[in-house]
Amino acid sequence: MASPDHRVLGIGGSPRKGGNSDTLLTHILKGAGEGGYETEAVHLRDYQFSSCTGCERCRKDKSCTGLRDGMTLLYPDILSSEALVLVSPTHNYNITAQMKAFIDRLYCFYDFADTRPRAWSSRLAGQGRRAVIASICEQENREDMGFALDALRLPLQALGYEIVAEIAVFSLFDRGAVRNCPEVLEEAEQAGRRLSSPIP
Repeated sequence: MASPDHRVLGIGGSPRKGGNSDTLLTHILKGAGEGGYETEAVHLRDYQFSSCTGCERCRKDKSCTGLRDGMTLLYPDILSSEALVLVSPTHNYNITAQMKAFIDRLYCFYDFADTRPRAWSSRLAGQGRRAVIASICEQENREDMGFALDALRLPLQALGYEIVAEIAVFSLFDRGAVRNCPEVLEEAEQAGRRLSSPIP
């Protein structure tokens, strides 16, 4: 597999246009751009795609051939991007259904051995890929955010991404309220800049 380009793909998982998640994604990508990355923002609400059906065709074909939908458009961008940003509001202690479906569709990047239990590896690993993850919660503490950050972090790590920053934002619900939180926006931009910085 060819090495990815020096660019970052930002994935927004909010079904609400112009909300806090969109703003946070914009500022993370702003920081990444300052660090020298080419950036692109994708909002999953603009794509029609299904969740993984478990057809397992990708084990043989090495790509998702069981479904032809909006994810088919996104796979080339994922492959060609050195860095990934995932931002999701917290819905019912977890990420949004759109973001969960997106992550599940990354299953096609795994290779499996015919052992019991099956050994596996990721075709995205070992390429210096990095990621930033973020979630926004209306409630006031991390416990009420539930599994949201875990649901973003663990699959990316399994795929071979190094998580360079995690952002947890609390006590925000009103559309665009995060624009009045300069410290959060600065944290987002710093997270984006870390994508191009050496890991200490």
